[in-house]
Amino acid sequence: MSAPATPEWTRLFDIRQLPATAIDIEADADERRRLAARFGLTAIERLVATVQFEDDKDKITVTGRIRAAIIQACAISGEDFPVAIDEPVDLRFVPLQGTMVPDEEIELSAEACDEIEYAGTAFDLGEALAQTLALSIDPFAQGPDADRARAEHGLAGETGGGAFAALSALKPKE
Repeated sequence: MSAPATPEWTRLFDIRQLPATAIDIEADADERRRLAARFGLTAIERLVATVQFEDDKDKITVTGRIRAAIIQACAISGEDFPVAIDEPVDLRFVPLQGTMVPDEEIELSAEACDEIEYAGTAFDLGEALAQTLALSIDPFAQGPDADRARAEHGLAGETGGGAFAALSALKPKE
């Protein structure tokens, strides 16, 4: 997932002045509204990350938890319902390794896949946390009225549920 041109939740940290103890990073109402629009959610009512920094020269590891209260549409009924998210955070920020040439083939080590590059002496933890939140959202979440909606629209039966049952229900009857 690439970052938007103007990140909705920016929290820059200078590697030379990292907090020594765990801190809370909370999104304000405007940041939550813009993130909800970006992720296709009805609302983000609360979004806070509790993180601890560990530095190894210019490589920074950020660990902790991200907690959110979101409102999203049920994948079956389309009705909004609340969802609580509580996920671990484990991020590693590393200095920019050089320039990337488009369409150039590169090989990544297992560790490199979990690294986020930064330029200069600062990195944006807010955008990394926003992407962590995005990965925590179930795009096929089912709300409390999912079974009723399936029954109402004939999506539960011998063919079962899921995407193919939904498509089958749209097929004209012979």
